[in-house]
Amino acid sequence: MAHKSFQMTAEGKLQLEKELEDLKLVKRPEVINRIKIARGFGDLSENSEYSSAKDEQSTLESKIAEITEQLQYAEVIDASNIDSDEVSVGKKVTIAEKGEDPEEYVIVGSAESDPLSGKISNDSPIAKALLGKKVGDEVEIQTPGGSFKVTIQSVEVA
Repeated sequence: MAHKSFQMTAEGKLQLEKELEDLKLVKRPEVINRIKIARGFGDLSENSEYSSAKDEQSTLESKIAEITEQLQYAEVIDASNIDSDEVSVGKKVTIAEKGEDPEEYVIVGSAESDPLSGKISNDSPIAKALLGKKVGDEVEIQTPGGSFKVTIQSVEVA
């Protein structure tokens, strides 16, 4: 079965590795300890502390598995090896609609996405439309809310 590769920056991969280490070495032992303590409260069928800790353990293990898979199939993109004016993962791009203020985005892999910080996933409609384009290109972006045209004003390594 073919696995999806997860594009990310070297910084993003490092952050995921740190998060995985924290989940395994800090959070997992904390949850296991809570389960042990909750078992001591008696009847497990009516023990809300035990049920809560087991639910937390399940969520934690799912997160560990997700991050492990992302790291296993990580494709680290080195934006410095791509034309300096071409939009790619790991680059900051400034775009503007006609008559509007420019907007800046850093294009990152989905695991690093943080739209409130201006980091958009390479799987987002905006990034998909911009990837591979160059400074000066006019690009039509299709989003669930409609389409709009922007001009790429600048591209730089993030």
